[in-house]
Amino acid sequence: MNLRFDLAGLANQKAQAEAHARISWPVNLTPATVSYTSQGHLLIIGNERDCRLAAAALEHKGLASLTLLVNERLNGIDDADEAMYDATRQLACHYASSPRIGGYLGQFVVTVPDEQGEIDLAKACLQRSHFDLILDLAAMPTLAYELPPPGYFTTAWGSDACQRIIDTLVEHVGEFEKPRYFTIDNALCAHAGRGKSGCTRCLEVCPADAIVSRQKRIEAWIEIDPFLCHGAGSCTTACPTGAIQYRVPDAQRQQDFVWRLVGAYLEAGGQQPVVRFVEQGYRARETSEPATHVLDIPLEELGAAGLDQWLAAFAAGACEVRVQTHEELPPSLTRLVEDQLAQAHALLDALGHAPQRLQYLAEHDLDARDSLPSLSAIGRRESAPTGAKRDALNETLSWLAAHGAPANTRSVVPHGAPFGAVAVDTDACTLCMSCVSVCPTPALAGGKDQPQLSFREADCVQCGLCAEACPETAISLVPGFLAGPERLERSICKEEAAFECIHCGKPFATVSTIESIKKKLAAHPYFAGDALSRLEMCEDCRVKDVWHEMARNPEAQLKV
Repeated sequence: MNLRFDLAGLANQKAQAEAHARISWPVNLTPATVSYTSQGHLLIIGNERDCRLAAAALEHKGLASLTLLVNERLNGIDDADEAMYDATRQLACHYASSPRIGGYLGQFVVTVPDEQGEIDLAKACLQRSHFDLILDLAAMPTLAYELPPPGYFTTAWGSDACQRIIDTLVEHVGEFEKPRYFTIDNALCAHAGRGKSGCTRCLEVCPADAIVSRQKRIEAWIEIDPFLCHGAGSCTTACPTGAIQYRVPDAQRQQDFVWRLVGAYLEAGGQQPVVRFVEQGYRARETSEPATHVLDIPLEELGAAGLDQWLAAFAAGACEVRVQTHEELPPSLTRLVEDQLAQAHALLDALGHAPQRLQYLAEHDLDARDSLPSLSAIGRRESAPTGAKRDALNETLSWLAAHGAPANTRSVVPHGAPFGAVAVDTDACTLCMSCVSVCPTPALAGGKDQPQLSFREADCVQCGLCAEACPETAISLVPGFLAGPERLERSICKEEAAFECIHCGKPFATVSTIESIKKKLAAHPYFAGDALSRLEMCEDCRVKDVWHEMARNPEAQLKV
């Protein structure tokens, strides 16, 4: 028995080594970068003692200038404080609370309240437009982001972390570049449409507060500041349509890598493959190599992969998928990973697969990392899923359904999951197509030759734009995952005959639309009497009728 396991271990070791040798992690081919320029003008924020002690420690560290923003003055000065005070007396010092900070490395704009409004601190103290670096020693940091802007450091004076920052601040002087981690396709974005609000998932998960909603008149869109973005990847994972795409590497190449890596491992004789999604930085800090049946996917950031990538690993032939977390993960990213796991578990269960195939690994849990899988592989798909994010996910879900035992019912999913249907009140719906015009996916569609509203659940991301846009409040969301073939089929929500113009016979609207408009405008003086019949005419005949009326009676009031 032991000999058999030893032989299997040797085979897996050989297969693991061969797979990693054959299949390389995709090289970042994204040419777009963002650049920072820092000359070393530093602003120190905090109480006066801490600010002056930090300034004294930084005096000969090679920075261009030191400016103090003090939120608490020294009450009593002892001999040591007085010496420190004298050593930093020449520094620009401003006393104020509640500063406002915007920007990033090399471009920080800091304003403080004043009797006549606000003072731009860099202009007032340095006669320049910005600070390059900020060291915030205040008990309550001005910027409380999980991932603060590059160049902004927050710590407590006297801590080990503070000393490390002081020793390395000069390393943030110069010119720097980093990748532009993302691309946005606004045509796919479900955030807003025609003045209506929809999906806000990316806004809720960004740990750097780099994502904002912009609005001009009735149009709104998502905007990501590439200088504030740390590339955590949470926005791309939370985005249900693929409008935001991670580029280091892109999702398709990352998914292809998983599929090819598992395939190479199996071809080399490996058994019971387990795929582990892990950050490159965390992987480098591990003190031991993972077991020979564990195949690592070395992500730039853990948020760069979500349930679509995890589930696709099963279609690649993995017995289990493990997601490696760690203590330094920002809380918002931890919540995102947990939510994605809950969604994936619900989908696996609905499709007739054991949710325990997908596991969450705590930091330093080597036993869970290296344990043999308790279940055999589901199978292996002929090729990796392709296409846009939602299309690729639907391919994976269809494959899992074909190799499982789907519940054929609507299963409960976590709140906010992008799975579900819409319910249409056919009595209230007038087939105005407002819902179709704002739907960011092909979920809702109109008819080609006749008034019709159809729906395909596989495309619906539950953004709610259709319900917001419906003037008759005829649409409501139905959350849940339908584990059955109907999810992929397009169904007719409502259809009716077209209303034909009473003059030329041209179909130009629906019966229910005309009836609704006539009901709403019946009491309007412009449509009194025979003029109401103009609502039953197409646009061409309506204009002709008006001109004929004016020709017959030039002094008559225009009734359109």
